[in-house]
Amino acid sequence: MTDTPLTLAQPEDTHTGAEWEAAAAAVLRKSRKLAEDDADALVWDRLARTTLDGIPITPLGTPADLADLQTSGRPTRAGAWDIRAHYGHADAALLNEHALVDLDGGVTSLWVSTTDGADLPAVLDKVLLDLAPVAISATAPVAAARALAELLAAQYVDPHPHTNLGADAATASPVDLVEVARLASDLGVLGVLVDATVVHDRGASDVQELAYALATGVTALRTLTDAGLGAAEAAALIEFRYAATDEQFPTIAKLRAARRLWARVLELSGASEQVEQRQHAVTSSPMLAKYDPYVNMLRTTVAAFAAGVGGADAVTVLPFDAPLGQPDGFGRRIARNLSHLLIDESHVAEVADPAGGSYLVEKLTDDTAIAAWDLFGRLDAGEDLEPQIADVVARREQQVATRRRPLTGVSEFPNLAETLPERAPLVGAGEPVRRYGASFEALRDEPAARPVFLATLGPIAQHTARATFATNLFAAGGVAVEPAGPTAGVEDLLAAYDGQPVVCLAGTDAAYAEWGEQAAAALRDAGATRVIVAGKGTDFTDDACATGVDALAFLTRTREALA
Repeated sequence: MTDTPLTLAQPEDTHTGAEWEAAAAAVLRKSRKLAEDDADALVWDRLARTTLDGIPITPLGTPADLADLQTSGRPTRAGAWDIRAHYGHADAALLNEHALVDLDGGVTSLWVSTTDGADLPAVLDKVLLDLAPVAISATAPVAAARALAELLAAQYVDPHPHTNLGADAATASPVDLVEVARLASDLGVLGVLVDATVVHDRGASDVQELAYALATGVTALRTLTDAGLGAAEAAALIEFRYAATDEQFPTIAKLRAARRLWARVLELSGASEQVEQRQHAVTSSPMLAKYDPYVNMLRTTVAAFAAGVGGADAVTVLPFDAPLGQPDGFGRRIARNLSHLLIDESHVAEVADPAGGSYLVEKLTDDTAIAAWDLFGRLDAGEDLEPQIADVVARREQQVATRRRPLTGVSEFPNLAETLPERAPLVGAGEPVRRYGASFEALRDEPAARPVFLATLGPIAQHTARATFATNLFAAGGVAVEPAGPTAGVEDLLAAYDGQPVVCLAGTDAAYAEWGEQAAAALRDAGATRVIVAGKGTDFTDDACATGVDALAFLTRTREALA
C-alpha cells in the first residue's frame, strides 16, 4: 500500500500511501495510540474496525478496493421515499386521531398493527385509501386481509398499489399465505411481508438479518409457486422490512446488498422478469434509549438518512419517546418531520444512489452480500440461526459493558438529575424489545442509596480530568458522587468526608505517588470500607477505573459495596 498513489480531487493532490500513513501516524502518536518507535504502517491496524459479522472496515478506501467488485444492488427508487408511520397498541379512536393528524402533517402511508382487522374501520376512518397506502401486520392474517378488502369495497375505491395485506411469511400458515396472496393479486396490491426486524430486535447482526430475510423470502416464494403462481408474480407480492440503525454505512450497505441478494434468488428461481425488491426500513428499536431520550432524535436522524441513501422505498421513523410508552404528539411530529427535513430541505432523495462509487460503501456492500449469501446457504441446509444470534448478542453486550460501543446519555455522559417525560403505557404491545443499553438502564432504574465520596487530590486543574471520568462512570450506573473539591492535603479530604463507605481517589499520577497512599489510609481510618482509584490500580486501593474497564462489572461491585 505504501507506494500506491492516492488520487484526490486534483492531479496535483496525488500522494502516496506512505505519505498518508506518516500523517495518520503523527496524529495517533499525539493521542498515544501509537508509540514513537512503532512503524507508520501500523495505522491500518489501529484505525480499522471490524463489524459484529467479522467484516473489516478499512480506515481509507482506495481504487484497489473495488477491483473486480460486484456493484449490483444499487437503489432503484426514484425521488422521495414513502414516509410511513406506525399505529398500534392503543385505543382505535386514538390511533385514528393520530393517523389523521400525521397524514395532514406529511405522512404518506400507514402501518397498522392489528389482531384480526376488526378495528381497521375505526382506525382508518376518513383515511383516503386510494391515496394513502396501508400496510397491516396481523396475528390473524386472513381475517385482517379480508377486513381491509371489505373496507376498500365500502369506499368504492381502487387501493393504492403499495397497500400491503401483510401476511407474515414467517408466521402465516402456507394455506393462509396463499389465500392472502391471491386476494392481494386480485386487488392489485402487495400481500406478503418478510419482516427481518424480528431477528434484529432479538440482537441479530446485519448479515444475520439479511440471511434470515432471504431464507424467509425463499420459503414464501416456494409456497406461492407451489400454489401455481409464477416466480415473478409471487415476488411482486412481497415486501421486505429491514432495520435501519445509527451506524449509517453498514445500514446503507445492508439495503444495497439485500437487493443484490434477492435479485440472485429470483435469477436462480427462473423468474420470467426481474422484480426489484421493495424495501420498508424501520429505525431500530434496540438502539433507542430510555434515558436521555432526546438523543434518540439524533439516532433516528442518522438511521433515516442511511435508509434513504440506501434506497428504501418506505421509511418508518420511530418516535424518540417510544421507549417510554405511547408516543405523544411532539414525538410523532418529530418522527415524521425527520424524513421531510432529509427530503425537502437536505434534498437527499434527489440522487438515486448518493453512496454509489464510495470505496467504503461499495466494498462493504460486497462483503456484506457475500457473507449473507454464505449464511443463507447454511440456513437453507438446516443450520440453526439462534445460537449465532446469541453469540452476537454476547459480543455486543461486552462491547457495551466496556464502553467500546458507547451509548450517549446511557453509558456515556449520563444525567442523573434528568426527569424523564411521562407517557401512557402501551396496550397489548407484547414483550418489549431489549435495548442495547438495557444493562445500564437497569442500574439507573434503581439508583444507589448512597453516593461515592470523590476524593479529589490537588487543585481543580490537576484532578478535573479523572474526576470527570469517574463521575460520568458512576452516573452510568445510577451512582451519585460527592466531590471533596480543591484540596491541598489529607486534612482537606477528611474535612469534606461525610462517612461514605466507598471513596474514589481522583488526581494525577504524581499526586497518587506523593500522597495517595496516605489519603487512602486516612479515609479508611475515618470509616471508608472500599477505596477506588481513578486510573491504574495500586496496591493501596481495592479497585480501579480507567478507560477500557468493564463498566458494568465495576459498577455492580461498587453498588454492592455501597449497599
